[in-house]
Amino acid sequence: MKIDLIPYFEQYEALVSKAESVFEQVKTRYPDEVKCKEGCSDCCHALFDLTLIESLYINSRFNELFNGKEKNDLIEKANKADRQIYKIKKEAFRSTQGGKEEEAVVEEVGQKRIRCPLLGKENLCEMYAFRPIACRVYGIPQAIGGKGRTCGLSGFKAGESYPTLNHDIVHDQLMVLSSELVQGIQSSYIQMAEILVPLSMALITDYSEEYLGIKTENEPGSNKENGGNDD
Repeated sequence: MKIDLIPYFEQYEALVSKAESVFEQVKTRYPDEVKCKEGCSDCCHALFDLTLIESLYINSRFNELFNGKEKNDLIEKANKADRQIYKIKKEAFRSTQGGKEEEAVVEEVGQKRIRCPLLGKENLCEMYAFRPIACRVYGIPQAIGGKGRTCGLSGFKAGESYPTLNHDIVHDQLMVLSSELVQGIQSSYIQMAEILVPLSMALITDYSEEYLGIKTENEPGSNKENGGNDD
């Protein structure tokens, strides 16, 4: 992929820093309640989707870090996880089509557990330095969809007031950045910024210029089409 995504990645990393700052502030104030530690992998089994900018960022780092058999093994694990997630989402769709309340379906999906393909044998993340924002803030109280949520292993008590990360705001900022990216690369798929995918899909996707809807010099509409020029 020849397009320059560095400016967008830098903006994404700035959002990561802000989210981590909130996490550290809460952890400092409530050290006994935040149970996150090396080897804890509760968040590594949670189901969540990534925005376009985060998917591209993690995919890019993945391809930089891994090659050969190690990379192929991780892709195989990602394919397996993606098939499992697809089945869960398909069943959830059927439930909503059958008349089940969407909120109830979302709650059910939230209880599902799928092992992240990046979770290694020692319960350590293979891409810890580049893990998604959701993984970085999992152990502190969050507001998601207007509802308070926290890690089930934490020491935060239901009904009490704690500093809370508004994950909806973070998500909105990621969506805005994704939209700016789609416009910046002049993609022909203007609604691509709205697509959300699980981490497994982000790892195995080939984010080529064709996939991103970027016209090349040999495609219709290009000034260089059929050897022409700009005169």
